[in-house]
Amino acid sequence: MTQQSLATSDKLDGAVLKVAGVVVLGAIMSILDVTVVSVALPKFQSEFDASYARVAWTMTAYTLALATVIPLSGWAADRFGTKRLYMVALTLFTIGSGLCAMADTIGELIGYRVLQGLGGGMLMPLGMTIMTRAAGPHRIGRLMAVLGIPMLLGPIGGPILGGWLIDTASWHWIFLINLPIGLIALIYAQVALPKDAPEPSESFDFVGMLMLSPGLALFLYGVSSLPEAGTFAEVKVWAPMLVGGALVVAFVLYSFKPRHPLLDLRLFRNRSLTIASVTMFVFIIAFMGAGLLFPSYFLQVRGESTLAAGLLMAPQGIGAMITMPIAGTLADRVPIGRTVPFALGLIVVGFIGFTQVDPQTSYWLLGGSLFVMGLGMGGTMMPIMTSALRTLSANDVARGSTLVNILQQIGGSVGAAVMSVILTNELNGSRQIPGLVDESGKPVTEAGLAIAAQQRPELLQQMPVDPSLIERGLDFAAKSFASTFWVAFALVVLTLIPAAFLPRRRQPAQLDDPQGEQVRTPVVIH
Repeated sequence: MTQQSLATSDKLDGAVLKVAGVVVLGAIMSILDVTVVSVALPKFQSEFDASYARVAWTMTAYTLALATVIPLSGWAADRFGTKRLYMVALTLFTIGSGLCAMADTIGELIGYRVLQGLGGGMLMPLGMTIMTRAAGPHRIGRLMAVLGIPMLLGPIGGPILGGWLIDTASWHWIFLINLPIGLIALIYAQVALPKDAPEPSESFDFVGMLMLSPGLALFLYGVSSLPEAGTFAEVKVWAPMLVGGALVVAFVLYSFKPRHPLLDLRLFRNRSLTIASVTMFVFIIAFMGAGLLFPSYFLQVRGESTLAAGLLMAPQGIGAMITMPIAGTLADRVPIGRTVPFALGLIVVGFIGFTQVDPQTSYWLLGGSLFVMGLGMGGTMMPIMTSALRTLSANDVARGSTLVNILQQIGGSVGAAVMSVILTNELNGSRQIPGLVDESGKPVTEAGLAIAAQQRPELLQQMPVDPSLIERGLDFAAKSFASTFWVAFALVVLTLIPAAFLPRRRQPAQLDDPQGEQVRTPVVIH
């Protein structure tokens, strides 16, 4: 069956869903991998006898590889064909997973994570292209709902799966589990995906690539170094951010000269794309940054295991699963300016519970808060992306969605770094314990000892302390989390400002190209 015939029906029929199955498998592999590895960092520390800063590179290297490959996806899809390139991406990711499982040193693991990132960075944009061509622009909202479910389940299922695999087997299995899934996805892709028909592509912008890809990588490296350094004054923070920022600015100035730049900033003349991008950027900084701290509260203040913390986060995923299909259908029929502000309002309401946390806050209250936030999440992310895609012509979809995706990558990294620094600075304000220092010679605070004792209760046997000190430390730690959540809460409220300018009237879809040109590679956020 041809791609055109798949797109004639107004429903996501069996033929489209069969193609969607390939894309969802790839999405699950790529998204779960990020969150599964995040819970394995303490295990990597003990296994490879490395510092936290060193093992954190297993996450940073993957992110930098994503940032490097994302701008190239559109050109490569035209040059080599989406099916062929998608299968190459699956192969790279699967081989990288196998190599990660065999790593003997932390350096090898970091290197293999780069290979994984090069494959994982292409899976989502290419999968989105395949689905857009199969489903057609008039069903793009429902399409986003289908693809959005694994994106929202990843942060929930990842910690649960990672904690279970590490506890019952070994850290190797967080990578080995990708091998059978990758093999099935490759066979499925070969059978289910339409045959490639690559066409002569636009000339490749090598000058732009030499500025944008390393610029993004350097900037994100500096941002990722901020939580460990704790200040912008550290050379390893400001130097790569300065050089990377200069390269990105140079690209911005250069990008208006070539006819086909690597990233077409002229698309920001499109009002809908601009407003959607600004709304998404502010939202990602707030929610993704705070989203990393939700499980940290359960782990550090409440002393829960990794598996238990993952299960406690599950209400958020359940809420998103309820509203995302509804939001996808509404996005095809109702202007998102009438629905997204309401969804953001749900997130604001849900956030209030976390701004009041203490060491004994009811899990029913926090679970309810996460559920309400999940309801809002399901009605926010995908409709915004749908609005931006619908108003672009077929030739502009790849460039527009790439712009949004790069902003999302930057926003996520900035949000995580800023929230981590705020929390760290809050915790550092705790009272120091006289005469007690850590392995590096730094004074130990009451909050620091209380958090360590929650995760390693045997510490209290090695260094007997007054129980009231632990209580004060946990209370201070909880207040530090609450203060950080207040910052995230304010940013979510701030997102309502650009959201108020989202289109409130139905806009005609422009993805159908009257001259029959195919849609180039869009990139979906993840």
